[in-house]
Amino acid sequence: MIIVNDLKPGTAIEYENNIYTVLEVSHNKTAMRQMIVKVKSKNLRTGTISDLTFTGGDKVEQAHIDKREMQFLYDDGTNCIFMDNETYEQLEIPMERLTWELNFIKPNTNVNISLYEGEVLGVILPDKVALTITEAEQAVKGDTATSAQKNAVLETGLNIRVPLFINEGETVLVTTIDGKYSGRAKD
Repeated sequence: MIIVNDLKPGTAIEYENNIYTVLEVSHNKTAMRQMIVKVKSKNLRTGTISDLTFTGGDKVEQAHIDKREMQFLYDDGTNCIFMDNETYEQLEIPMERLTWELNFIKPNTNVNISLYEGEVLGVILPDKVALTITEAEQAVKGDTATSAQKNAVLETGLNIRVPLFINEGETVLVTTIDGKYSGRAKD
């Protein structure tokens, strides 16, 4: 058990039969009332972000999330197939649970899978990934009054905006939080 007053961002908790990771914590203490602890959290099963409110001194169960490195093998149209790098066991995760993550992972790459008591919660993406551009619009001459950008398609199928000097076949860094161009990848 952990006291809600001690919660910090990144802590995983179990509350009302759900598993949450803490994003933000705010404490509100007035003179004659007990402290109110508001926790902005992400449900690790559904991906929804919600606010939880506790009274100071309440206790919640701390959840121990396991991370296991696995290789993304392929998708069969309905499931994504991952292989444990140590035991070679294969794991299937429904594609609808990984719609955002599939924009950043390609076959034969290693990813971290989060597990809670044997239940698969999802894929943990790195902050940035390097992906190759498969299609890019041509730059329009004279279109440089501001930081001009053009459309590009990555090897995973994700559409992003890139600066005019980026061309087809180049490898770029993309942030996994918002799917935006971050810079050229170092070779």
